[in-house]
Amino acid sequence: MSRQVLRCDWAGTYDKEKNRNELADWLLNGKTNQYRFDKHVEYEGYDGWYNNLARPDSGAIDRPLLRRWPAAYEDGSYEPSGRNRPNPLELSDNLLSGDIGSKSKTGKNALLVFFGQQVVEEILDAQRAACPPEYFNIPIPETHRYRNLTGHTMLPLLRTRYDMRTGYSPNNPRQQLNEITPYLDGGLIYGTTKAWSDYLRKYANGEVDPNGLLASSHDGLFPEYNTARLPMANPPPPFYHHKQATGHELHKVSRFFKLGNPRGNENTFLLTFGILWFRWHNYLASNIKLYHPEWSSERIFNEARKWVIATQQHVVVDEWLESWLGQSLDPYNGYDPSIDPQIDQFFQAAAMRFGHTLVVPGVYLRDYGRNGCNYSFPEWPNNAVRTCNSFWRPQEAILQKLDNKEETVMDIDRVLMGMSVQFCEEEDHKIVEDLRGNVFGPLEFPRRDLMAINIQRGRDHGLPDYNTARKAFGLPKVTNESHFINVEDDIKTKLVQMHNGNWDIIDTWVGGILETGDNPGELFSTIIKDQFRRIRDGDRFWFENKANGLFTDDEILRIKDLKVYDIIMAVTKMDYNDIPQNPFRAPHSNDIHGECLKKLVEYQRIESSKVCFKALPQLNAERLNEECKQAELKSYDYFSNSEVSFILTFIFLSAFIVGLMTLVWFLTQRQLIVKVTDEPKLSKAVRDTFIKERILQTPYTVKEWTGFKSPMNSVVIILDDVNKRIEVKTQRGKSVRAIYVNGNIEIYIATDQLHIMIKLEHECSLVMRFDTDYLRENFLMALEKFIETTGATRERVTLSLTAMLKQAVTKADRKRQLDMFFRVVFAQAFHIRHSDDEIVRVNSKTARDIIYTELTITEFAETLGMTPHSEFVRRIFSLIDKDKNGFVSFREFLDMLFLFAKGTGEQKAKLLFDMYDINGTGHLTEEDFRNMIKSLMETVHASVRPNDLEETIRSLKQNVKITRAGLSFHDFYKIFKDDVDQIGNVNIEFANFKKGARGKRDSYLHQAVDTIECLYQDPAELESRMGGEGSSIQSNSRANTRTIDELQDQVIPNVRNVNARNSYFYGISRYVEIKKREIFWATLYTIILLAIFVERAYYYTVEREHSGLRRIAGYGVTVTRGAASAMMFTYSTLLLTMCRNIITLLRETFINNFVPFDSSVEMHKYIACWALVFTIMHIIGHAFNFYHIATQPADDLTCLFRNYFHATHELPKFNYWCWQTMTGFTGIVLTIIAAVIYICAIPGVSRNLFWFGHKLYPFFFIFMVLHGTGRLIQEPIFPNFFIGPLVLFVIDMLISINRKKIEIRVLDAELLPSAVTKLEFKRPSNFEYKSGQWVRIACLGINSSEFHPFTISSSPNEANLTVHIRAVGPWTNAIRQLYDRNTLSDFPKIHLDGPYGEGHQDWYRYDVSVLVGGGIGVTPFASILKDIVFRANIAHKTNCRKVYFIWVTRTQRQFEWLVDIIRELEMSDVNQAVSVHLFVTQFYTKFDLRTTLLYICERHFQRVSGKSLITGLKAVTHFGRPQFKEFFRSLQSLHADVSNIGVFSCGPPPMTTSVERACIQINKVPNSTSTFHHHFKNF
Repeated sequence: MSRQVLRCDWAGTYDKEKNRNELADWLLNGKTNQYRFDKHVEYEGYDGWYNNLARPDSGAIDRPLLRRWPAAYEDGSYEPSGRNRPNPLELSDNLLSGDIGSKSKTGKNALLVFFGQQVVEEILDAQRAACPPEYFNIPIPETHRYRNLTGHTMLPLLRTRYDMRTGYSPNNPRQQLNEITPYLDGGLIYGTTKAWSDYLRKYANGEVDPNGLLASSHDGLFPEYNTARLPMANPPPPFYHHKQATGHELHKVSRFFKLGNPRGNENTFLLTFGILWFRWHNYLASNIKLYHPEWSSERIFNEARKWVIATQQHVVVDEWLESWLGQSLDPYNGYDPSIDPQIDQFFQAAAMRFGHTLVVPGVYLRDYGRNGCNYSFPEWPNNAVRTCNSFWRPQEAILQKLDNKEETVMDIDRVLMGMSVQFCEEEDHKIVEDLRGNVFGPLEFPRRDLMAINIQRGRDHGLPDYNTARKAFGLPKVTNESHFINVEDDIKTKLVQMHNGNWDIIDTWVGGILETGDNPGELFSTIIKDQFRRIRDGDRFWFENKANGLFTDDEILRIKDLKVYDIIMAVTKMDYNDIPQNPFRAPHSNDIHGECLKKLVEYQRIESSKVCFKALPQLNAERLNEECKQAELKSYDYFSNSEVSFILTFIFLSAFIVGLMTLVWFLTQRQLIVKVTDEPKLSKAVRDTFIKERILQTPYTVKEWTGFKSPMNSVVIILDDVNKRIEVKTQRGKSVRAIYVNGNIEIYIATDQLHIMIKLEHECSLVMRFDTDYLRENFLMALEKFIETTGATRERVTLSLTAMLKQAVTKADRKRQLDMFFRVVFAQAFHIRHSDDEIVRVNSKTARDIIYTELTITEFAETLGMTPHSEFVRRIFSLIDKDKNGFVSFREFLDMLFLFAKGTGEQKAKLLFDMYDINGTGHLTEEDFRNMIKSLMETVHASVRPNDLEETIRSLKQNVKITRAGLSFHDFYKIFKDDVDQIGNVNIEFANFKKGARGKRDSYLHQAVDTIECLYQDPAELESRMGGEGSSIQSNSRANTRTIDELQDQVIPNVRNVNARNSYFYGISRYVEIKKREIFWATLYTIILLAIFVERAYYYTVEREHSGLRRIAGYGVTVTRGAASAMMFTYSTLLLTMCRNIITLLRETFINNFVPFDSSVEMHKYIACWALVFTIMHIIGHAFNFYHIATQPADDLTCLFRNYFHATHELPKFNYWCWQTMTGFTGIVLTIIAAVIYICAIPGVSRNLFWFGHKLYPFFFIFMVLHGTGRLIQEPIFPNFFIGPLVLFVIDMLISINRKKIEIRVLDAELLPSAVTKLEFKRPSNFEYKSGQWVRIACLGINSSEFHPFTISSSPNEANLTVHIRAVGPWTNAIRQLYDRNTLSDFPKIHLDGPYGEGHQDWYRYDVSVLVGGGIGVTPFASILKDIVFRANIAHKTNCRKVYFIWVTRTQRQFEWLVDIIRELEMSDVNQAVSVHLFVTQFYTKFDLRTTLLYICERHFQRVSGKSLITGLKAVTHFGRPQFKEFFRSLQSLHADVSNIGVFSCGPPPMTTSVERACIQINKVPNSTSTFHHHFKNF
């Protein structure tokens, strides 16, 4: 059978008599060629578990190191020892320094030393830093060279990993861990887990080697490269520090070979032995495969591994250890399960580091003897492989090509041959500079002192002092320096001085290394010998233990006969005499190639044995001719290269939020944006519009300048020669202002721009900009003709634009002038006293300007709150303008104001009479009187039937017994005498005007409007608003009305004056009483929320302090974790408030008595506000956290965030944490979604944007779940909060979805006035609802998934459902167009979702209910009123005894459809259970004298016909806005026996706010008999 082992092209033979290929035959089968091993055996495990069957974890990985002596922690628990010991760096410099180039006194060579390193790596790994990181830095003395090299004051050092269950008390001190097994079980060859071992057998393509070999590269010479990115140690090579620091990335871990030892690539020499053992496994596996081709890859692998481990055990203990110690272990007496093989703390922190004194500064690369045994190569630029420069770049020397032949590399052969003929450093206390000052470190400190680290590590582990260590091993105490016989006197002196003569504070490492003689000193030898004895005797799988059945007696003998020399010969290309037969000693005879003997010039004679060792010239500084390369950069900032991404990320988020807010603002204010993209087309469109509307005058499209800081507006100018005015309109035809032309007109023409300014006295200037000079000239020609037509004079002025604009009177200028005008007028009329500063501002010029100020008809109309086109305004303006110059002067306006303020009722009636006595005849015809009433109705957009109007006039005249046609002033005054006299009794004074009622800077224009509006209001209201005096007027106007509310005005009680303090606290107590359920649940929720926040914050501040994250991120992690949990709770509970179906069901149960379901929307907003607060806290906190994280070393972050795997060469920057992790990326997305949701929910934003934002909530919750799955800090806990609410929400949604699938036919549609559309559709069979509830509707003709809420306006007893939809947006406008009978005969179907409950449906639960509707908000009350009618018809008894319905409408023309419902109610309400009040608010903004007279007409018509002149209803019609406070007071008196009155309002926010304010004020009154409970809904 032909066989091929590894490579067949060996250059030489194993020796002269046998071929090296026969080694496997001899070892495996004793040259019988019958290697059979079919017996099942227990192969040794990887992790050490169950090696000891009695104690399964004995010797297992990640078990605490053995403590032979109690720990010497400063606090007895975990604080490092040695507080009173010298600085480690000073100890290193003073006691352990020396020149390189000394040589071993006993012939030890470099191969022995570096083989020793891999032995230690096999049994001990306690180097990894603790997690979380704990820094135990070494202070750098002022004079130390590190100060200049690094700029640091501390040498960084991390404490090592420990059992997290320890360190809590002196009885349970901190125990460090050994991360591998202490056994010689091939851990550095195969790894310590089966998974790691399997990866070593896999090739890059994922295939496992079929022959049981370890995956290889380079034709089997080397292990496979780490393309799988196994987490092998990858510190930054100091040699390449500058490249890595500037490139912000370490060398890739894939450059390393895959080894069992994660740190096996530390240096060239350690890697050499890793490759040696790799080849030895494959050598044996290949031979086993030849014997048993039928065996599986797994069995071949395990069988080879068994032999490799056995040979490793033999070589280490029987060969290497004896050479290391100079003595052998006691004979093996068998396995002892009582022995603990674990590594001793003294061994780990001190004794095993003895080899540091033997390490050479470099290793020769030596060629084969057949090639001349050269130890210099042209291809390798240096004389040797410098130890300090080979850290973490080990393969460069091994893979160095030779002779420019790609297939030939330096290989491990030349490294091994160089080490075998090179003395190690002398056995003493001196350490080469490669270790003592130039060992590798982190990027920020690339060169460290390993000796100082040794000392500090012992203190970290709580090692006792040197004498205590000796005592622990039964050695006598050292009391003087004479014990150290091999140390120079000056070193002894320094030792005593540095420790102040105290022998009990010397570190174990320092004392032990000073004992060194030819071999380790007394203490270290004892520790090392004890350790290896326990490893051997405590290993059940030791190759000599016959009880384990692994090997036969013959096999054991052959293993013991095998030498490391044989292994080297079998797996290399060396000839038999290329290295000594004892590779752990330098050559001492002719057992090496003759060519090599010629090169060996160093000698070391051992007198006791008469042996003379030979070696290559010892490497010193001169021969090395290579310095330890120092870092060009002093340090490294881990945040570097994160600045741009950090800044851009938060600029992006800020810009997005600001941009979104700006966009939303523009969308909601788009009516203010002039959308002009094509001016010529726009001008044509404007002209077409005006032509279509039959406006004969030519429109001129211009840009109007209104002020220096105001944008120019696109407007249309109309020269109206009929009315002698220049009219300014918008491009949609809406009038902006009108300039009445009379007197002199000044026309300014800009010489340098296309501007024209028209300036008239007492008017704001009109400044226009034209697009072309041609257009401007055309306008000027038309303007000249217009001025001629009006008969005015004109003056043309040409000047520059800047000078022209300085002459302009802007609207702001005119407003300031009018403000001062009214200030002085009111001061004169009402004797107002001004403050000194106001008087000072009125100088002589200002006074003159005021006197000569005159009001245009437009300004006069604005003062009255009316339009200048109103017939009433024109008449009263003409009456007051005594000089008929077209303006109202200061004196004319003052006279009018005196009349209103001080005049009698007769004088005021005469003023109104004269307004309609156009010819001044002192007589009004029937037509004049009819026109007076019509004009009054016209100004409020009211209409009256001719018959009703004639009946009113007839009844008025008949009431005062006037039979003749027409009216004299005497007749006119006689008709209205009683009511006008009441008006005349009102005297207005401003002397006690309440300061603070308005802002200090409020305009007197507003005060003028307010005063004129309320001159004839109820005196009590007038006194409360103005602080003036008014006689008490007992209104008799309602005494004769035929409504149920005859007594309401008479029963308003006098409210006692109470102590303000008592009233304040009483009001609070009443408010708490009313809102007790809401307050309770809001308080309980807040307490729970804050408790969640505090608990998490406390947990991460105190209980997880040891996790290390808070130490890095500060209290930012405290805030963010607390805020995160609070966010989870708030956002999860928001779903509960969205379960509309469940809330509707529950509010009908007894639970509604305890839980305020009607406040679900308010609770939703409250929770959302808290969620926003904690979201902002979380985002800001993470901004700081990510910054802190980005400043930390990569290894520390790998420890803290173990779920975030990254290759060991990567330096994760801010952009990694923020954009490349699940937590970071989803956090950005969540921030964006939250911003959209909250910004679109700002009050005032359109509902379309609101729903657009809120429809993102599914994505928000999805990303919330994903955010937690990142496990950045903790396991995801969001499901703990989320699952419960989610289940309820899903159930609620399923209920809605089940309903939404049904297509419902629209039976009828009607387009009502006021842009209201009535839809009537079939009621589903299972649809049960109550009056006042609402539904959500989607139209299949628009979008089947777009639902909008509407209140049901039909009654529960009706067969069909109806809703009334007002067209106020795109969807509702589309509904109005879609359901137009003129365009469609078959109406689109709808989807229906609901019904949903709210507070309005509880109207029947109160003894007395008040329904207040405004605008479209009357729709829920339509359903309720219908329900009341139905119940009245069937005599259904309810708890509600009385219902008051208040309808607030601008005019009676709005919502005419409701009039029919009220009329039907009046007909059926025989028990007068409902009292209806209509408030027409259009009158409130008009001149109050007209209001009074119109009310008189209304009263007389009601007397005659029993119904309102305006509405045609029996209900009382009021002019103006309701005074809810007074109304509620009357209810308290009328229903003194009722303790709770329900108030239900629906309409615009100002109205519902007024109702809410009135309820609060009434409830604050002490000893009030009734409490008002307000439920509202805004539209």
